[in-house]
Amino acid sequence: MARKEYAFYPGCSSQMGASASNYLVSVESMCRHLDIKLTEIPDWNCCGASISYAESGELPRHVMNARNFALSETNLPGQDIVATCAACWLGARESKERLENSDRLMADTQTALKEAGLSIKAIPEIRHMAEVLIEDLGYAELQRHVKKPLEGMKFAGYVGCQTNRPFGIAGESFENPMYLDKLIETVGGEAVPYDQKVTCCGGALAFSEPEKSQAQIKDIIESAYDNGAEMIVTPCPLCQANVEVYQGQINKRYGTKFDIPVLYYSQLMTLAYGGTAKDAGLNGNVVRARKLEEFAAK
Repeated sequence: MARKEYAFYPGCSSQMGASASNYLVSVESMCRHLDIKLTEIPDWNCCGASISYAESGELPRHVMNARNFALSETNLPGQDIVATCAACWLGARESKERLENSDRLMADTQTALKEAGLSIKAIPEIRHMAEVLIEDLGYAELQRHVKKPLEGMKFAGYVGCQTNRPFGIAGESFENPMYLDKLIETVGGEAVPYDQKVTCCGGALAFSEPEKSQAQIKDIIESAYDNGAEMIVTPCPLCQANVEVYQGQINKRYGTKFDIPVLYYSQLMTLAYGGTAKDAGLNGNVVRARKLEEFAAK
């Protein structure tokens, strides 16, 4: 029996075959080393993170999350729901809070769920994987599993906005959260200080107003690079994608020469725990983390 067990909500972007599937690969590898069992919620659906932008209204979004709550509690009773995607975690946390504090919203949601033969009896706790690592295991336990410290490597911990406000990690500052820096140091890397760790990456503006989004991304990368970072590390699939894939366009727009890898904390942890480049999903990165590939091959 695993030391820790959770109901797992991968979300659309982090499921296998999706844009952040390398995140899932590395999380599964990391969890094997830590003896954490993640059981995927059967027949889960999208959290609805984007549909409010399409003027769908609030109820459909909360119902979509509520369906996942009901499926989790029915099939994996008593287990906390763990998400790896910041948007999924944030949206589900919001839905839980609103449902538990609005009788009208709960009643309307139960009516909608009844059409699918479901109902909410209890809403599980909603956790981000980073919360589980820090709050349920702790830095000392995470460090105990390190076999190959990432010594001599400098990383900028990019928290972004969604895993920081309004919920965040317990006890952390909203202006200067340190948990990602501590995770980097736990696996032997050096976390460089810089002033953009909670700056928004531009999110949906990447499509609607790309010049604004790319200006923000430029500031993030530039600050990390100027402070000595060789790589950027994040807990958010959207942050990872935006900061990584738009570097070429930013280089054309601003005449810069950015080519900095953007990774997930779980990729670093998998490698530090002795995993291979494949275990860490390094082949899924657009900007190759060559230094980590060489490290994994040793």
